[in-house]
Amino acid sequence: MDRPNYITPAGYAALKSEYDALFATERPALVETIAWAAGNGDRSENGDYIYGRKRLREIDRRLGWLAKRMKAAKVVDPSKQEDRSKIWFGATVTIADEDDNHRTLTLTGDDEADAGAGRIGWNSPLARALRGAALGDLRRVMLPAGEKEYEVMTIAYPD
Repeated sequence: MDRPNYITPAGYAALKSEYDALFATERPALVETIAWAAGNGDRSENGDYIYGRKRLREIDRRLGWLAKRMKAAKVVDPSKQEDRSKIWFGATVTIADEDDNHRTLTLTGDDEADAGAGRIGWNSPLARALRGAALGDLRRVMLPAGEKEYEVMTIAYPD
């Protein structure tokens, strides 16, 4: 990986929780079902066996991806951010566009981004444009809909 995988402690805990649930609960139950289905005879038309093997491959692929992301993760606690006057990882910011539409966003790790909930990934175009901005700064960003300019209205970090 060419850049660090920044993530909040809560985001890392969510990745670990998903990994543990898949590895300790879902995968063993599925292996048991596959073994039972294999014992039923002809595997070519055995739905439990065929679906079970397919689902097992999906789980193993997801486990591998989660393990790789957790290994590359660099956990950063936003509440310990030293320079709170500028926008850095974990900041919750309110920005306003040219039409005075306000939007509140939190810069999080790419693995925990959810634009609908106001959490954008650290490496997204908007987050890259906002990095290092202070209160009142104007930042231009190229979005799929075209170029937009935003003014930083507030910057906050968790306590």
